Amino acid sequence: MSSQASEGGTLIRGATVITMDRQGDLRRGDILVGGGRIVEIAPVIHADGVEVVNASGCIVIPGLVNAHMHTWQTALRGVAANWTLLEYFRKMHAGLATVFAPQDLFIATRMGALNQLNCGTTTLADWCHNNPTPAHNDAAIAGLQSSGIRAAFFHGTPKPDPQPGQVPFWELPHPRQELERLLARHQGDPLLSIQAAVLGPHYCTLEVALHDFRMARELGLIASLHQGGGPARCPEGWERLEAEGLLGTNVNIVHGHALSDAQLERFCGLGMSFSAAAESEMSQGHGHPLTGRLRQFGRAPSLGVDLESVLSGDMLSQARIALGIQRSLDNVAHRQAHGAIPPTSTVTTREALAWVTIEGARMLRQQDRIGSLAPGKQADLVLVRASDLNMQPVHDPVSSVVFQASLANIDSVMVAGRWKKRGGKLLGVDLAPGLEALRASGRKITAAMGLAEHA
Repeated sequence: MSSQASEGGTLIRGATVITMDRQGDLRRGDILVGGGRIVEIAPVIHADGVEVVNASGCIVIPGLVNAHMHTWQTALRGVAANWTLLEYFRKMHAGLATVFAPQDLFIATRMGALNQLNCGTTTLADWCHNNPTPAHNDAAIAGLQSSGIRAAFFHGTPKPDPQPGQVPFWELPHPRQELERLLARHQGDPLLSIQAAVLGPHYCTLEVALHDFRMARELGLIASLHQGGGPARCPEGWERLEAEGLLGTNVNIVHGHALSDAQLERFCGLGMSFSAAAESEMSQGHGHPLTGRLRQFGRAPSLGVDLESVLSGDMLSQARIALGIQRSLDNVAHRQAHGAIPPTSTVTTREALAWVTIEGARMLRQQDRIGSLAPGKQADLVLVRASDLNMQPVHDPVSSVVFQASLANIDSVMVAGRWKKRGGKLLGVDLAPGLEALRASGRKITAAMGLAEHA
């Protein structure tokens, strides 16, 4: 891929462009970027004084959005691969998490975010719930900022086993003062937002749930929460929150398996968002992702990796897996009802690509800025090398991206008009010392808990 460098902007020339926007796709198109934004998308654009990138043989897609990941677990890749959710609670939150120092959060978050960029994710919702001190929060955020990714830092709270005389975590209101400190400290950062990762009624008392949801509403933050995974601590919590008028577009439910159809329909009507982690959910025992249940109410999920301590950080894999699971469920239901294979697929590949682009942006309430390619939006985009052996021939570009593309095909990644990856390599990053620090952190943490070391 050849280019001519300039300070005046960037012209990406001759690509197949998947906009995920009302403009539609271009089999052959140009994209002009300037001032960190998309200036124009057209079949042919003429511009002087710009960096010209020959993107023939590439498919350009919007930057992927990872809507839910616990990035602090990057140094523990593979450690939880054979655990169910119950083992995860016991061995991760009550065990491994308790020995993290702030520096462990920094290196895990930084390297995890760099891997997201490498895989084509330009926006990461980092759900950080291993942060017992302000220093842990500052270290995690510093890791995000040093990577250059666009990020939403969801400030959570740790979940250790209570010691004698301690108040259990499910009775502790979210620390508003710390959230306010972070909001003040990072106000105006163009690539970072601060949000709230609250316990939610499934994992806390009613008093805590009411406090946390009011706090998020008053601060203008997204309140994201896990829902599911065993019996609820506050079975009547959702009804009370709804009665208090605390449910709306700022509430994001992750997983959501314990919700009834009646609740789900009401919550969809209230504009709440839903994030699935299909591979993680299927692996750890949550149940089937909410995808099909949401579709019956005219809604769609965003998707997240959830746990790199279990699985890969590649968001295209998440789209593919979520699509395959839902098609399988729909196919089985049709065969049971009609005794025959369905006449056509129920979910398209374009829907699956939307789950990891515009639906992720919608969950973050940033669909006017990211998630699709359109003039005026942030220039967050990915060049997928479609000329490679595993991609050719390309008959349907969207389907090729969803079903054929992998990390090996992610040629270039741009965030806010700046290249973060070119020619298959991250820019401006010396990975060797970071990887050594990541390995050292993983060894320290696993050794402290007596786990076998294979790093």
